[in-house]
Amino acid sequence: MLETFLAAFITLFVVIDPPGIAPVFAVMTSGTDAAYKRKMVFKATLTAAVILLLFAFLGKSLLSALGISMSAFRTAGGFLLFLIAMEMVFEKRTERREKKAEPDRFYDALEEDPDDISVFPLAIPFLSGPGSIATIMLLMSENHGHYLDQALIIGALLATLLSAVVILLLASRIIEFLGHTVANAVTRILGVILAALATQYMFDGIRTAFFAA
Repeated sequence: MLETFLAAFITLFVVIDPPGIAPVFAVMTSGTDAAYKRKMVFKATLTAAVILLLFAFLGKSLLSALGISMSAFRTAGGFLLFLIAMEMVFEKRTERREKKAEPDRFYDALEEDPDDISVFPLAIPFLSGPGSIATIMLLMSENHGHYLDQALIIGALLATLLSAVVILLLASRIIEFLGHTVANAVTRILGVILAALATQYMFDGIRTAFFAA
């Protein structure tokens, strides 16, 4: 039992990669208050949990009913992630936040909230992307009919998402100590890395589609 749980936890932790997501999250939420960060983390984690549990139990039948392949899902996710990466490189998100911070008598009464990044890109595709969806589907299908093992896999998934909550909240505080100049440099660097990751998603999706054809 312990071996099943640990194997599932390690696999899901590596695939979801909370430490890799944390710096991107910290930079994307720079300049926002702690309440906003907590809201984004908890909302994203809950959304990711619902999505992953949905695919864990329905999985292939759901995608098949919608006529969507994992290749198409991966390619579309990569494209959307690439758009976010471009905004990070050219600091479009920072510009929007600065404009929202400018005094305006009309908008003071109708103050806009910061961008909601909880569903995209934090929940999808970071926490519940094609990789984690495929992984949970595979783990559940390998233990089809073994209900105790499947329960342990679901427990490992929830433990992984809980660890993601802790890591994301801690990373935000660390980035705050770096200062505005360093944060801007980190934003651009992570934007380039994110663009490369998004491109890899698209390449993987297209390659898989061609090989499967």
